Amino acid sequence: MTLLSRTRPVGEAAPAALVRMRIVATGLLVFMAATFFVSRTLVPVHPAFAFVRAFAEAAMVGGLADWFAVTALFRHPLGLPIPHTAIVPRNKDRIGDTLAQFLRANFLIPVVIARRTRRLDVAGAISRWLTDPPEGAGGRFRQGASKLVAQILEGLDPARLGGMVKAGIATRLRATEVSPILGQLLKAAIAERRHAPLLESAIRWSAKTLAANDHLVRAMVHDKAGSILRWTGLDTTVADKLISGFDRLLAEMAEDPEHPLRLKAEEGLDRLAWDLQYDRRMRERVEAMKNDLLDNPAMQRWLDGLWEQARGALLAIARDPERAMAGKLGDVLRQFGETLHHDPRMSRTINRFVRRAAVGAAADYGDGIVKLVSDTVRSWDADTITSRLENAVGRDLQYIRVNGTIVGGLVGLVIHSVDVLL
Repeated sequence: MTLLSRTRPVGEAAPAALVRMRIVATGLLVFMAATFFVSRTLVPVHPAFAFVRAFAEAAMVGGLADWFAVTALFRHPLGLPIPHTAIVPRNKDRIGDTLAQFLRANFLIPVVIARRTRRLDVAGAISRWLTDPPEGAGGRFRQGASKLVAQILEGLDPARLGGMVKAGIATRLRATEVSPILGQLLKAAIAERRHAPLLESAIRWSAKTLAANDHLVRAMVHDKAGSILRWTGLDTTVADKLISGFDRLLAEMAEDPEHPLRLKAEEGLDRLAWDLQYDRRMRERVEAMKNDLLDNPAMQRWLDGLWEQARGALLAIARDPERAMAGKLGDVLRQFGETLHHDPRMSRTINRFVRRAAVGAAADYGDGIVKLVSDTVRSWDADTITSRLENAVGRDLQYIRVNGTIVGGLVGLVIHSVDVLL
């Protein structure tokens, strides 16, 4: 194995800077060796070449020693199983455990997270970004995030995702008892007189329905009347009296809020509000109606259409975020940013939430993160971890080889000079 050869997994190519520094360090070592052999033959010609030889000889020793030390970190030098070499591949599991414990002890401690996040102004950053988004990085972030969202929405199976959303909505509705909610809404509407327009509309609708179907009333009276009434034409008179009486009654109910029949209707609504909240039989009937409605195929198709509309709207926003930000959504987000900027209480609430979330994540998932790091390193084979570590720090280690060659040469030159002078 040469000084330049390295065992490396497929796909783990060394960075160009590492390759260049390795060539420089090895080339300098070869140059010092050549200088030593040349100067050794020229010492009889002039005593000054002895200093050159001393420098080159010590530089070779220093360069070879540092090459051995650097190589021994990652593999056996020249392939020889020398003790205490190939340190990284032989101790990769211990390195992974030590790295994981280092992260746990110095970064994933709730106290450390709390102290670091206390200085973070997340609310201020959100406010500045929403009210005055940067042209460069903000635009790239928005485009990248929107592209990612669009790819996720397009990549997921629409039918399966829609089924999950529909099932989630249906499950939530089935778990929610709607009868007390309806009762409370009706009671609040009655208390604020918001039911009055609805009641008046029902009365007017009844009047119009009666006017449009008066022939049915006449036919019913005609069929129920005896032959004498029909022969004398009194059935028509009775029918006219009934129709006009109903018309007058409905008109009076529509115009008079204190009409007795209208008050009776309001009492019935008030009783319905109470039954919806407290009557067991009524609540069971409403729940049965709700479940029947959810099982109705028409409701299932409506939920499917609702999801498709929501998915289409999300895709439109993700594909064209600039247009979305220029519309009502952008106005809402900018207004939210302004509110954050002028409301210190809301800003403190958001920052406190972010800090607690980070601390909670460190407390709840710190051990899991540590285990993930340790297990990931353990899962790597020796060549993989060796290659990745060498790619990360190998360039600096090659600088050590260069420095060792030069410093060794200088030390050799000093020793030779002292020897000559003494």
